[in-house]
Amino acid sequence: MKSLIAALLLAVLALPAAAQVRIEISGGEAAALPIAVVPFQMQDAAEGDAPDVDLAGIIRDNLFRSGLFAPLDPDNHLSQPSRLEQVRFQNWRALGADTVLIGRITPLDGDAYRVRYELLDVYAGERIAGQRFRVTSAGLRNLAHTISDQVFETLIGRPGGFNTRIAYVEETGTGDERSHRLMVAEADGHRPQTILTSSEPILSPDWSPDGERIAYVSLESGRQSQIYVQNVATGERTALPSFDGINSAPAWSPDGERLAVTLSRDGNPDVFILDPDGDADPRPITRHFGIDTEPAWSPDGETLYFTSNRGGSPQIYRQPVSGGDAERVTFDGNYNASPSVSPNGRFLTFAHQRDEGFQIAVLDLEDDIMRVLTDGPLDESPSFSASSSMIAYTRDTGDATELATVSVFGRVQGELTEFDNTVREPDWGPLPSAD
Repeated sequence: MKSLIAALLLAVLALPAAAQVRIEISGGEAAALPIAVVPFQMQDAAEGDAPDVDLAGIIRDNLFRSGLFAPLDPDNHLSQPSRLEQVRFQNWRALGADTVLIGRITPLDGDAYRVRYELLDVYAGERIAGQRFRVTSAGLRNLAHTISDQVFETLIGRPGGFNTRIAYVEETGTGDERSHRLMVAEADGHRPQTILTSSEPILSPDWSPDGERIAYVSLESGRQSQIYVQNVATGERTALPSFDGINSAPAWSPDGERLAVTLSRDGNPDVFILDPDGDADPRPITRHFGIDTEPAWSPDGETLYFTSNRGGSPQIYRQPVSGGDAERVTFDGNYNASPSVSPNGRFLTFAHQRDEGFQIAVLDLEDDIMRVLTDGPLDESPSFSASSSMIAYTRDTGDATELATVSVFGRVQGELTEFDNTVREPDWGPLPSAD
């Protein structure tokens, strides 16, 4: 969970609540677009020139995880063209593909490659997108994510977010040898980097909107929790003012100029807004005898969603940042917590419990329909991707936990990559800056 209050929330008994439409997802997304991603062909290559990165495989996996694409099995391809003139569109129509992605790789001097891709409309029989790149071998994985983004935006009409990053916490060792690490990895979990190592717990990482900083909670100073803001590139960090009691659950505002946090300096945990530079006193948003925690901003910066037990059980509420009454949002189940709002503002995802076990659910804020997306039994800490189409979360494997994704449009689930240690509290980063 994203807060030090989670254990307390789990202990609260449920009370009766209003009904809410609930749907169990039992299959994939019927409207997923069929696409063939053909293995990229090597051109003018000597033995040993081929890169060890499977561009087509990465692109295929990215598109599949979004839940909006249904890539064809490469074993069923009738051919492997790399140029438009080699494509027999009738064959791809027979396989059911709407579009075909082809590409070729040419080795250059100095550990470099020229990569060209073309996205083809099978029924129109024409090219609809394409580009040529020059890249080193170290940049091939990023290029695969870039091509995935371009295909997604061409066909869906919005950024795919495959070239973003995920922050999460990793735990190793046991007892006095336990170590906690703040990690940053590619959106598919590959190439993880350690940002901070501590012998004490690290909690609630949250990306700034510019992708340059991460706010998080550390217990390194002892039992007192402390919120830090750290520059990902330089490692420089700032400790925000610490107050008696709980300092937890930081969440960046969409403009990057404020942090919503949970403080118990006045007694009960409440949601406050804090200057990320620590230059002003925190401004209270909630004032209640219950536990208010885990704030999450709406994309327009005008509303805060948060977890509260003010109604008798942990549920999600929202309240205007400018002031006003809190409104309950979730009604189905005896536990709904850890809210995350999609960047397009339409969906709210959260950890959900109705009977036994915890699952990831999503609520369509426009039609008030809730969908349960995962099977549990211990799925936690959901976080939306920049495309609003995927959700990262942690799930229990029996021996440890792993990072996984699920599509908001259907049950397209899978782990990001193999993890040797316990991982938790993922936060999906923003789209890269256009600069």
